[in-house]
Amino acid sequence: MYDVAIIGAGPAGASAAIFTAKAGKRTVMFDSQQSVTRRAWIQNHYGIDDIKGPDMVDRGKQQAARLGAEVVEARVNDIQRSADGFTLLTDGGSYQARAVIFATGLWADLAEHIGLRTKPATEPRIKTVIDVDANGKTNIDGIWAAGTVAGVSVHTIVTAGDGARVAINLLSEMNGTRYVDHDVMPKE
Repeated sequence: MYDVAIIGAGPAGASAAIFTAKAGKRTVMFDSQQSVTRRAWIQNHYGIDDIKGPDMVDRGKQQAARLGAEVVEARVNDIQRSADGFTLLTDGGSYQARAVIFATGLWADLAEHIGLRTKPATEPRIKTVIDVDANGKTNIDGIWAAGTVAGVSVHTIVTAGDGARVAINLLSEMNGTRYVDHDVMPKE
């Protein structure tokens, strides 16, 4: 069983996976290859002069994998409550996880299908987002949402930061104490 299953491998999903995996939580991240970032040319991301969207997505996935996340190329079609958390049914099999983070970008159809509350979006060209509280929690205990699907700006720097923020809040809840991940450069 995984501690955390993350649906979406764009900036929000990969950022969440980076934090949860680095924190030692058994993490699986599902990539359906639908990230809108794959079609972007990015010149407004802090610390990066410019990068092609597909390169950014691939680097994020690779970083999450290096830190211990399992990356699965599959579409999640359904989520069902199980004794210890959730069963995620994909086009490549089923997976068990204690907690789930939605980071599905422009798509809220699976969220609506499983009964997550949604609301109208405010970002142009996005119709529906998941209704979350200030920490990223949804109306179903154990399911969180981050990034554009949770109503934040579609810009990669914002969605990546939101994925990290939601992962930190989830880790804090799982650990029972505020989680902080701040690496320090070694002394020369």
